[in-house]
Amino acid sequence: MATIPPRADAPSLFVLYLRAAAFWLVFATTTLIAGILVIFMFPLSLASRQAFVNGYVHFILWWLGITCRLYHEIQGHEHIPTEPCIVFSKHQSTWETFALQIMFPSQIWVAKRELLWIPIFGWALALMKPIALNRSSGRAAVEQLVKQGKERLAAGLWVILFPEGTRVAPGKKGRYKIGGAVLAERSGYPIIPVAHNAGEYWPRRSFIKHPGTIQVRIGPPISPSGKTAQEILKESSGWIETNMVEITTLQD
Repeated sequence: MATIPPRADAPSLFVLYLRAAAFWLVFATTTLIAGILVIFMFPLSLASRQAFVNGYVHFILWWLGITCRLYHEIQGHEHIPTEPCIVFSKHQSTWETFALQIMFPSQIWVAKRELLWIPIFGWALALMKPIALNRSSGRAAVEQLVKQGKERLAAGLWVILFPEGTRVAPGKKGRYKIGGAVLAERSGYPIIPVAHNAGEYWPRRSFIKHPGTIQVRIGPPISPSGKTAQEILKESSGWIETNMVEITTLQD
């Protein structure tokens, strides 16, 4: 867990821009370098590539704290079991797309297929064995998620996804999609729900990163035993949204 310094007075807009510029300069450069290195690591095991990426994520979170004074606090470490699970995370920001990688054991991500088409980044992502879905294919995408998700879970890998499908602004609730719950129902693996308020500090399409402490809550495993996919989805989304109300400071 990141060390949390005393909360300071809000800096000026000029200072925020300077801090963000310093962060983005290093973030963009190191992400490009890390992507190239992952590509050159293709002969190595997935575990080796994941270990490298985890080191990169630790560095980025450290640099985010140094430049933008943005930290995080995690509650619920004790809810993470040893066996693989399916993670349902709130999606508000870019922050969680890399921070979650160091919160859970060896994992793969459910992502939209188009991300794999991005030069270097997408090629590196493809080497991390994601489940890349064509979201416009409807039921076929769900079946792909179930088939590949069961294979990844059986191999000892966690499956991380954003059930709302896209980033949602703080204080808002997106439509939770059924795919992850169907995977839980058919595979028998539990769901770990995650709530966080990263969007309040690192908003979507925002250059500025606001100083503060992102609150992350990891919930207890939700068993799919004896439940339909709809019931699993309702219970998981209910836990996430209930906790979002408690940690969200930006309301309508």
